[in-house]
Amino acid sequence: MEPIHARYPWRGESRQAVGEAGVDLAAVVADDAAVVERGVERVVWALEDGTVGDGHDVDRIELLSYPVARVLVSLVDEHVLTRKYAQAEATAARERFTADFADTTEFKSASTPRLTLSELLAEFDLSGAIRAADGTVGDGSAVVSDGASREFRVEVGTYLDLAADQRGDEWRLVNRPLSDGEVLIDGEELVALLRQAVRHRVDDGLPLSVPDAIADELTEQAEELRQRLSELDLTRDIDTVVPELFPPCMKHLLDKVQQGEHLEHHSRFAIASFLTSIGMTTDEIVDIFEVNPGFGEEATRYQVDHIRGATSPTDYSPPACATMQSYGDCIGKDEICTEEINESHPLNYYEYQLDEAEEDDLTDWREAHEDGDDGDGESEDAEHGAAEDGDGDAADAEDAEA
Repeated sequence: MEPIHARYPWRGESRQAVGEAGVDLAAVVADDAAVVERGVERVVWALEDGTVGDGHDVDRIELLSYPVARVLVSLVDEHVLTRKYAQAEATAARERFTADFADTTEFKSASTPRLTLSELLAEFDLSGAIRAADGTVGDGSAVVSDGASREFRVEVGTYLDLAADQRGDEWRLVNRPLSDGEVLIDGEELVALLRQAVRHRVDDGLPLSVPDAIADELTEQAEELRQRLSELDLTRDIDTVVPELFPPCMKHLLDKVQQGEHLEHHSRFAIASFLTSIGMTTDEIVDIFEVNPGFGEEATRYQVDHIRGATSPTDYSPPACATMQSYGDCIGKDEICTEEINESHPLNYYEYQLDEAEEDDLTDWREAHEDGDDGDGESEDAEHGAAEDGDGDAADAEDAEA
């Protein structure tokens, strides 16, 4: 096991080194506390800092901590943790390979490992799909030293795959220079795409099927991570309203409002807090509420402001799945509820749907509304809102939260 294996544990060469060393992971988690500790540390850092922390001084410990971390993520089996962990490993990798690209000194020994751009492209079978516009790739030093001045060409299929998770209109294919089936990008954008390639590699196969012998040894650590996860607000800042991607429980409550049905206090709180959490303003929610025959604008506005923390000291989050179930608001669970997010939280469900969707296919309800698209189908579904009954008051939100 060489230093470069520990530096890039997700590489095929690193996995091969572990296999050739005859490592028994069950024995490692049972007998090597340092490896387990570093594995836990990788996941904790991913949760709290978005990276995997400083590498261990001992290469063997650092390398083996990677499969242990993947096992821990699999045992917890929460979509938000899997996403955060894969992103953190990719972020750490990006920092390391950009530093390697910038290091133009001679590669003198195995104690100073350096990954070249050619090697990184080959790792993901991208050597033929990504090339410098001048026809060369080299060790990657020009990617960093020349910054955005150096241009690269990416086959369109590869670009669409690696850019699918990137946010921002500048990544949309219609906004990119396209010639002879290749997309033109700069050096900084190439680094961003390679980070995504690493994230895909880390995420591949998660959650793993963990043998009982290994799972039993890591029960305490997995429970500790679950506790940390429950104490952290890990839902990202969402500002996208796509009703067809809502979890079944929220779709159900929206339907009830649209149909003019009375909602209990806990149901009104659930849908109103969900809509505020995904970026809707009070005015936008009030406009949606108007479709309900029991609508009262003053009471609705006051309660929505109360829930979002504008007129109260607390910014209320939507209830977790367990709370929704206890109040009878969880109706019609689907496979995403039970298999992907493990019935954890409606916002986790929505985040998962947004992550899985193609950005070009997402149409924010508010954009369609501004364009006057109030016809049938999905646009009409988007009109479903969390209408507040006119007889409610701010105590409803507090009662539901309690």
